[in-house]
Amino acid sequence: MNPESTQQLAYRRTVIKLSGEALSGPDGGSSIDTATLKATAEELAAVHAKGVQIGVVVGGGNIFRGLRGAGAGMDRTQSDYMGMLATVINSLALQDALERCGVPTRVMTALEIRQVAEPYIRRRAMRHLDRGHIVVFAAGTGNPYFSTDTAAALRAMEIRAEALFKATKVEGVFDSDPEKDPSARLLSTISYDQFLSAHLRVMDSTAVTLCRENGLPIRVFRMVPGNILRVCMGESVGTTVSDSAV
Repeated sequence: MNPESTQQLAYRRTVIKLSGEALSGPDGGSSIDTATLKATAEELAAVHAKGVQIGVVVGGGNIFRGLRGAGAGMDRTQSDYMGMLATVINSLALQDALERCGVPTRVMTALEIRQVAEPYIRRRAMRHLDRGHIVVFAAGTGNPYFSTDTAAALRAMEIRAEALFKATKVEGVFDSDPEKDPSARLLSTISYDQFLSAHLRVMDSTAVTLCRENGLPIRVFRMVPGNILRVCMGESVGTTVSDSAV
């Protein structure tokens, strides 16, 4: 890591939560869009080049979502395991795209699939980060009934990240649903308790509770080119969820 590259960074180690749909392209299809995948990898590579240590948790909703399967009558546990496997597919695709950008990348899974990825071991993950690798955490927590948001919060705390980034399709956290209320106002800051009491759906409440209990700030912002780096540099982008928010 170049010491000069980290002088202006607000965050030097972070976990970034990406939705599976973020890899499916503008039409939101049930697949991986290669152009979108490449753009996402280039964005992460640019941030990595600035000296940021990056962990990534990517969802699997573009392939299969556990809750959707359960809602259609499938066994919830079985359905959630299928969703975890979908995150592994996305993680391997992201690894390939990152390595094509010249970034050494490791996929670590909560489920053992040794032929394609390493099992998740906390100390090994931290060692990979210190060596300049991006680490993609796949298969959620390895347990049904837990979202990939919760997995991202858990991994962020385990590897001692300085913040959890939630890259999404909206600008941040609003005081009402912007899709239903044209007058909805973007909040630059909000406390964990305010977020939870308002039952906001931007992030799973279990994930927010974990962050609150451990003082881990959450940055919620729109996934557009340059935004991840802007947040890492401390710019006021999207919404900050923290104890100090007013």
